Amino acid sequence: MEKFDEKLYLVDMYKDPYFPNHLVDKVKVLLVNVVEYLESGEHSIGDIQLKFDEMTDSINELQADFYEDDSEIETAARDSIGETVEEILKHYNIRLDTEEAIRNREW
Repeated sequence: MEKFDEKLYLVDMYKDPYFPNHLVDKVKVLLVNVVEYLESGEHSIGDIQLKFDEMTDSINELQADFYEDDSEIETAARDSIGETVEEILKHYNIRLDTEEAIRNREW
């Protein structure tokens, strides 16, 4: 299977100067970790959901960093993260709803 396209990560967050790139990079690393997990072999839907839960919890923890940089993980960020997760799920043909995948979100 083809690797997930690097250009598909957090497209709108990278375009918007409201989101500092060094913080968007931190979110991207968390998404890349999920992709690397998916590429490492077969996993159950339950295990995949747990990996997305870990990712989402870690993104939640970044809120304070965004606030310190006069930014926040809000609607545009939520949409950009959600779109990236949706693309990952489609790319790897995972039957998991995007909202369920990021169910632990506080943004």
